[in-house]
Amino acid sequence: MPASHRIAATPETIRWGAFDASFAPVATIASGDLVVLECVSGAPEVMPPAESGLVPPPALAAIHAAKPPRLGPHILTGPVAVQGAEPGDAIRIDIEQIELGCDWGFCGFRPLGGTLPEDFPYARMLHIPVDRAAMTGRVPVGPGVTLPLSPFFGVMALAPPREWGAISTKEPRAHGGNLDNKELTAGTTLWLPVHVAGGNFSAGDGHGVQGDGEVCINALEMCLTGHFRLTLEKGGGAKDPALRFPRAETKTHYVSMGLNEDLDLAMKQALREMIGFIVARMNVSAADAYQLCSLAVDFRVTQTVNGEKGVHGMLKKGLFF
Repeated sequence: MPASHRIAATPETIRWGAFDASFAPVATIASGDLVVLECVSGAPEVMPPAESGLVPPPALAAIHAAKPPRLGPHILTGPVAVQGAEPGDAIRIDIEQIELGCDWGFCGFRPLGGTLPEDFPYARMLHIPVDRAAMTGRVPVGPGVTLPLSPFFGVMALAPPREWGAISTKEPRAHGGNLDNKELTAGTTLWLPVHVAGGNFSAGDGHGVQGDGEVCINALEMCLTGHFRLTLEKGGGAKDPALRFPRAETKTHYVSMGLNEDLDLAMKQALREMIGFIVARMNVSAADAYQLCSLAVDFRVTQTVNGEKGVHGMLKKGLFF
């Protein structure tokens, strides 16, 4: 029977802003096991003022007090190794449940960041109260705007290739990372290619809600707890033995992803990934798949603020297969 493992966010179980194949796993599980990762978000400088009544959770306060090494922006829980995973395999990540981890989140921008740094050359931070029972966030602008929440993890990743060394969590790459894909909510599945033994899965960068593009830098950044079932798929994944980049499946769509500094090239990658997926599933030619993409696949801008920009393709289930 599959086992269940719970990993709290502590100074010993998190990495702040870095991926590295040399990071030792904080736990090793069997394929098919469920791992529950408690994840926290936010550096000391973005914590709400005391008079707001919004209190950082104790786990986040303890991490701040420990002052762990910090390379990039995200606090990640993990990594978790899967027994038997080797380079060339894939890990299937079924996102079974996402729980809110606190009663507030934040959204801000700063000089030199975001999609329009020339228009907003200053810093601004909003702290947004969250109603857990109603699953809404109250944005303190104008008379106040209430948004329904749709939580997901901005960062889900395996370890990168060993030759990359230590890299920031800011940029999404072939191993996953800061994908910021709002489609990856509870009930969806993500496939990631394995680059090192064990795979070494980490998650963090909880988002309460986000628009496609994530244009100002942040979504509703907040603490979340994720229930992830990790399953080893030998020799590839998602019925494609040549899985090279993240791929996903929601309740209604198949999702390809493209990542590049140039948004046009990110679009081309997402399209090529979808063409390859359709060819593998339907046993049609690449030319056939290319035209089917033009007729029936929606391509959306995932995010424009992480250095490596994102585009994702959405193929509705049942149209072709």
